[in-house]
Amino acid sequence: MPWNFLNYFFTDIGIDLGTANVVIYGKQKGVVVNEPSVTAINRKTNRMMAVGDEAKKMLARTPAHIEVIRPLVSGVIADFEMTQELLRHFFKHLGSSSLFGFRRAVLAIPDGLTEVERKSVEDAALNAGCSRVYLVESPVAAALGANLPIHSPAASLIIDIGGGTTDIAVISMGSPVISRTLKTAGDKFNEDIIRYVREEFKLIIGEPTAELAKIMVGSAIPGEHRPGGPGEIAIKGRDAASGLPKEVIIKSSQIRTALQRSLKIIVDATQDVVESTPPELAGDLLERGIHLCGGGALLWGLDQLIEKETSVKTTVVEDPLLCVARGLGQLIEDIDRNRPFFDNPLKALEIRIS
Repeated sequence: MPWNFLNYFFTDIGIDLGTANVVIYGKQKGVVVNEPSVTAINRKTNRMMAVGDEAKKMLARTPAHIEVIRPLVSGVIADFEMTQELLRHFFKHLGSSSLFGFRRAVLAIPDGLTEVERKSVEDAALNAGCSRVYLVESPVAAALGANLPIHSPAASLIIDIGGGTTDIAVISMGSPVISRTLKTAGDKFNEDIIRYVREEFKLIIGEPTAELAKIMVGSAIPGEHRPGGPGEIAIKGRDAASGLPKEVIIKSSQIRTALQRSLKIIVDATQDVVESTPPELAGDLLERGIHLCGGGALLWGLDQLIEKETSVKTTVVEDPLLCVARGLGQLIEDIDRNRPFFDNPLKALEIRIS
């Protein structure tokens, strides 16, 4: 049966199954889905009420019988059934013209997952409607999306700061040479802000409020605030002592203080990876620099902080939120030619920081 005839009936997709967002890239279509990895279920009827953007609006705002679930935690599937339903829902809204469903899917996963965790991701996609699933490490997809020349025998260092994990990898000849995966990422930043506000202001806030403060006035370096943005923001929550509603003003410098410990973990891990890079590849890093992607890369001044601490030029890639999805798009445009990215048995050197 001719290959072109098969392509008429089936669709290839790339899935960035992130802790914070699910991004789906359709072959020859581009990004077709970009929504939060959140579901809302009614426990009385055991029926799903909302998915994605609609479900995220319900976070910390629902009655007891409606549960808002984030089925992925730290890049790992925490609720298998909800992950399945999440993917099924998004697949229905792709508008595919294929007759028999999705033929193949390429999924980006954090580097360093166990075989059980990898199998869980694969099974979730298969049960949701994919007929064949390939897995690729997120740093490799991110490097492709950033248009780094990873096929050559030279080093490219990519840092992908997502919602649940931060992947740091030196890539050469299409595979990670040295890699480090951290559980410190965007969600941890939100937790740091929630804890700081409670300790300093005796104010209890939820994750959406913490995320808003991080986006609006968050920064990684000293200074007034990001150009053109506010230097402070009013946040509302519940007074820890009285239980009554309360509003406080939080400044950019205070958000930076809240994030200081988590940022140090990321910077230290980056330094460790750079220091462990073989000498010849280390020279390439000086020439090519460090590239940041993922939602965490949007934190103001993070690139300057990493550059200062590592002495290596650091830049944020264009449209960092969709960097991994763009890389998956390159892979699915010709899956057969890119098969070495999926089948490479070589494992990167794992760097552990005590």
